[in-house]
Amino acid sequence: MAQWIEGGRPRTLPNAIAPVLAGTGAAASLGGFVWWKAVLALVVSLALIIGVNFANDYSDGVRGTDDDRVGPMRLVGSKAASARSVKTAAMTCFAVAAVAGVVLAALSAWWLIVIGALCIAGAWFYTGGSKPYGYNGFGEIAVFVFFGLVAVLGTQFVQAERIDWAGLACAIAVGSFSSAVLVSNNLRDIPTDAQTGKTTLAVRLGDARTRVLHVALTAVPFVVTLALIVRTPWALLALLAVPFAVRATAPVRGGAHGLALIPALRDSGLAMLVWSAATGLALALG
Repeated sequence: MAQWIEGGRPRTLPNAIAPVLAGTGAAASLGGFVWWKAVLALVVSLALIIGVNFANDYSDGVRGTDDDRVGPMRLVGSKAASARSVKTAAMTCFAVAAVAGVVLAALSAWWLIVIGALCIAGAWFYTGGSKPYGYNGFGEIAVFVFFGLVAVLGTQFVQAERIDWAGLACAIAVGSFSSAVLVSNNLRDIPTDAQTGKTTLAVRLGDARTRVLHVALTAVPFVVTLALIVRTPWALLALLAVPFAVRATAPVRGGAHGLALIPALRDSGLAMLVWSAATGLALALG
């Protein structure tokens, strides 16, 4: 069980929780908070990210990309679990996300089913299929779109039945944080990914420019905070996330490699979680 939990990559869960917190706060700022819709949105988001983690484990494992890995536990690559069982776990998670998503769509707008289908397809083809886009440097863009724009604005829409500029600002911030989490992960894996033909954005940019990108992405949400002051001065609560952001970039700025970069992934997620919780609360109070 411990291996399966580690294989689900719990350090990435803030990528699923943060957009729902920010989106719910944005909905509340429009007078549209609906707690049970927020819970359903969280189920969709969590199921999708756990599903994509298992799908990534499966696809990388059968390709041999994970045969020599310095990061967290890989179920298929380490042979702790069969490829078939990991694939089944991924599909089960996608099914849970689909059911919760259909319920939300039925109570909001049916076209959300199309968005949900695109999210599931994006999760699978990140490393699955014959030409996975994650192997060609598009992973960060997908994370920005799906766990930033779609997740935040989707959460706001299903509750408030509309979106606004504050929701879009939150979506950009959370998307930047989510991309920073992936960048820190791919920075760590540049040597092994380059050897196995996985051409991530980090491999394309190289070590030095990838580090600059991580710091820049981590800074974007705090620029957004300044913009959100226009909506409410409570937005300054998001500055509580600054220490976590500084700690997240420290190994990156310090030139750490390999396992020494794992704290950057963890702390990028924590910074995102604190920023989203504080901003969501600020928008609701405002």
